[in-house]
Amino acid sequence: MAFWRVAPEAVLVMVKVQPKSRRPGIQGRAPAPDGERLRIGVSAAAEDGRANRAACATLARVLDVPAASVAVAAGATSRDKTLRVSGDPERLVTRLEAL
Repeated sequence: MAFWRVAPEAVLVMVKVQPKSRRPGIQGRAPAPDGERLRIGVSAAAEDGRANRAACATLARVLDVPAASVAVAAGATSRDKTLRVSGDPERLVTRLEAL
């Protein structure tokens, strides 16, 4: 099962965020009970939403979309999150498949 789902005018990406990571960026895929997740390492601590903002910025950079196009849709206080990426789903899925 893929770590994303297509939604109207967006793609929902299931991620596992590693705050205070020594190696920030996309770190591959992680197994989860509900399917696979994209692993994102961020150097920010999980305080005051900093890790969430860093994870959104990282995914935006990798998908080549504006940072404002990525937001936390679910799991704001958990390491397992769903990020909503607004934009053309076909273009976004093509980029996600390349990860």
